Amino acid sequence: MNSELEAAVQSALLRDPRIPHPAEIAISADEIGSVTLRGTVGSFPQRRAAVDDVRDVDGVLNVTDKLEINLREPDRRPDDELRGRALERLSWDTQIPAGQIDVEVSHAHLTLTGEVDHEFESEQAYRDVSQLTGVAGVTNEIKIKTLRSADEWWRA
Repeated sequence: MNSELEAAVQSALLRDPRIPHPAEIAISADEIGSVTLRGTVGSFPQRRAAVDDVRDVDGVLNVTDKLEINLREPDRRPDDELRGRALERLSWDTQIPAGQIDVEVSHAHLTLTGEVDHEFESEQAYRDVSQLTGVAGVTNEIKIKTLRSADEWWRA
C-alpha cells in the first residue's frame, strides 16, 4: 500500500472537471507505482479521463483500469442510433479515409473494423467515436495495411 501515491491520484481526479463524481472511484497503489482504479463512472470519456489523469501523476508506472461505466438515463442511446452517429462522425473527419471503417454496436459498446494505411488514422477513428454521448466502450480492431519497408521505398 502506498498512501502517498493514492493521495496524489485522488487529488488529480478531484481537480478534473470531466469527472463529476471522483469519490465513486476507489484507488489502490502499491510500493512500485502500480495503481488500480475500481468503481463506477458515468461515461466512457470519464473513464478515459480518469486513466489519463492517473498516468500523469508522478510516481505512477502502471495503471490497471477496473472501472465500470454506468450510463445515466439522459446519456443512454439505442445501439442503432450510436452506430449511425459513429459512422457520421467518421465520415466528417478528413483524416480518415472514407468508407474504410465500419462500426458494430452491442449494448453501447462500439467495435471498429476495417483497414487503413496509417496508424494515426486508426487512432483518430478511436478518438472520434469514443467521445460520443452514450458510448460505454470501444474496441479498435482496425488493421493497418502493411507498408513497404524503407529499403523497398528506396529501390522503387
